[in-house]
Amino acid sequence: MVLADYGADVVKIEAPGGDRFRSLAGSPLWLRGKRSVVADLTTDAGLADLHRLVSTADVLAVSGPPSRARRWGIDADAAIALRPDLVHCSITGWGPTGPLAEVPGYEAAVTARSGRMLAFERQLRRGGPVFTAVPVAGHVAAFGAVQGIVAGLLARARGGGAQRVETSLLQGVLPFDLVELLLVEMAERSGVEAPNILAAGGDMPTLNYHPVRTKDGRWIQCGNLLEHLMMAFLDATDLLGELLVDERFTEPMGTWDEATVDEARNRILVRMQERTADEWMEVFRSNGNVAAEVFVTTTQGLDHPDVVGNGDIVTIDDPVHGPVRTVGPIAELTATPAVVGPGAPALGAHTAEVLGEQRDNPVVPTRSGAPTAGRPLEGITVVEFATIIAAPLATSMLADLGARVIKVEPIDGDPYRHLIAGGTPVAKTTAGKSSICIDLKTAAGRQIARDLARRADVVVHNARPGVPERLGLGEEELRADNPGLIWVSLTGYGRRSPGAKRPATHPCAGAATGGAGYQSGAAVTAPCETLDDVREMSRQLVRANESNPDPNTAVVLAAAVVLALLGRERFGVGQAVYANMLTANLYANADDALQYAGKPDRPTCDDELLGPSAGYRLYRTADGWLLLAVTTDDEWRRCWTAIDRADLADDERFATPPARAAADDALAEALGEVFAKRPASEWEERFVAAGLAGVRADAATPGLFFAHDAQSLANDFAPECTHTRFGRHRRWGSVVRVNGIGGGSAPGALAGEHTDVILAELGRDADEIARLRAAVVVASEPVGWT
Repeated sequence: MVLADYGADVVKIEAPGGDRFRSLAGSPLWLRGKRSVVADLTTDAGLADLHRLVSTADVLAVSGPPSRARRWGIDADAAIALRPDLVHCSITGWGPTGPLAEVPGYEAAVTARSGRMLAFERQLRRGGPVFTAVPVAGHVAAFGAVQGIVAGLLARARGGGAQRVETSLLQGVLPFDLVELLLVEMAERSGVEAPNILAAGGDMPTLNYHPVRTKDGRWIQCGNLLEHLMMAFLDATDLLGELLVDERFTEPMGTWDEATVDEARNRILVRMQERTADEWMEVFRSNGNVAAEVFVTTTQGLDHPDVVGNGDIVTIDDPVHGPVRTVGPIAELTATPAVVGPGAPALGAHTAEVLGEQRDNPVVPTRSGAPTAGRPLEGITVVEFATIIAAPLATSMLADLGARVIKVEPIDGDPYRHLIAGGTPVAKTTAGKSSICIDLKTAAGRQIARDLARRADVVVHNARPGVPERLGLGEEELRADNPGLIWVSLTGYGRRSPGAKRPATHPCAGAATGGAGYQSGAAVTAPCETLDDVREMSRQLVRANESNPDPNTAVVLAAAVVLALLGRERFGVGQAVYANMLTANLYANADDALQYAGKPDRPTCDDELLGPSAGYRLYRTADGWLLLAVTTDDEWRRCWTAIDRADLADDERFATPPARAAADDALAEALGEVFAKRPASEWEERFVAAGLAGVRADAATPGLFFAHDAQSLANDFAPECTHTRFGRHRRWGSVVRVNGIGGGSAPGALAGEHTDVILAELGRDADEIARLRAAVVVASEPVGWT
């Protein structure tokens, strides 16, 4: 769909009965802009039609287990034999090899087995994994595919020939572990027990990121990470003066003891119940310096004033559902903009048209000087003026694709470096980069920044509108010196929205686009009779509203940048790229980011957050937890055999999809009784042997999974690197690989680790570098840490 939005002719090949996922409520979104061709791939004639289409295509994208593409004769080797310059993209559940490669790649199975569900354990107090409701693994895999495909087209245009692109839902989980993998590696190298991330962060929310209940029973998520934002929040709520006259609160917030923090928390929670959510949001918007958003559903998020005001909503005509209001293009590319095509095609609507076309598509020749295999962005230089997670993680993804990324940091480094001792989280967001620390408040520092931008292909920032211009780093200033520059702006809210200059952090985006409320289950609407009730629900909400909006945004931003680079390659134009967190996170919730007549409600989980249905949920076993994902009649038949319950196969209550839906509680009860009799690992062995998605859900948290699990190791999803401070360790691999190679071998960088090297490249000699350091125009952090 993304490729179609930006001009590709996307032909969807469907079986005679159609893609079974057309039945999902979100299908009008991802079917838009395509043509539909029916081909029966169980017949020689259908395969011949498919192979003929591949022989003239630029890109082939195929999903499912590796054996499926081989069975159809469209695995990478076979397809490239049909089309020598093809960009072949494979999207699997678990990666191309390993013991789970052929297990059905359902989102829930992948997130359960990789430890993501276990990482949510503290959302509830029942113990055990919690069903992850937002389909973030699929979101990352989709945009990883876009990154790889478009980068592959760019490499092909530069003489690189055919490109093999691989991503998976399991790689889609990688961005959401921000630090555990590194902590596991450091602990095990030191011979100590790996840290328990389930015990990290305390029981209650921090004051900065606290959900608060309002007078009308709705919830607002605060996101005031930095001190000046927190002070603005206290000022807007008339609490600042009240706290300052109490000697307990006169010291900096970071020094408050637990009792003082808890007293401040209670005062905030009580104060926020004095007005409605709308009244408080009017106060916060008027203040302009408070990061806060109301918890809504994703469908409601389409009406957010900043989403609407920025023009991020489109209406398309669907042949089945009529007018469909949904999220528009992923980003604004000013010179090569997206044009959203027609609504979803009717099944097979274009079969005769497409099969009757005589397409002349000459093969793009290979030539010397092409990018190195596996590094399609080789030769591209990205200069990053960004902090914290979303934009820095996006540029690390570009580094994984071969770009050189130079991170420009403040004199004391990216603020993210100071959130945890030693700066361990930044090993992820600086992976593959060079770093220089510059004081942009000085004329000499701004000149260095301008010199870097003059030599760059891409400049990325995440400052609020107007800040780059005040520093002389705006689009007009930089492109005057470098017309081919791709100038990229990531903000919380779109540049044309009424809140364009408001601050935004990841929990605000999570609340405003529906993901956080969806993950919270009943908590967001639960009655609260006492302050203790409010405290407990706020605890559950903040656990539900974890950091996923930042990685969700990062993969979208990286895809938008690569689209702009391909636009420059094809049309010779530099341009600006504008992306925002709200649009990106609507895409992460694309299954519900639509409004149309008769749209089904988003499936909801039970009160224990085990899952939305008997066939797609968590179950307790004799020793732990199992995630079951069976959705078709054939899978159910094999399920009855795998669990030795042929009698259930003959039960009319469970014989058909409507019958199972009507008897869902009874089916869950029957399965629960069965699963409780054997260990989780034994059930997993049975299901995997049967080709079904039944997997252990509590074997490991994500960091431990990627460090040690056989599936991760078989695909090298956590390759080793050597960090200047942390030494040899496994790091998070790339979300997409090209030609079998990922960029995951490059380590993170210390703040200013490459300052002198970069300055020398810009023509500064040793004496001038020494003067710049003495004047604290540039700097580097020490290798050691305390």
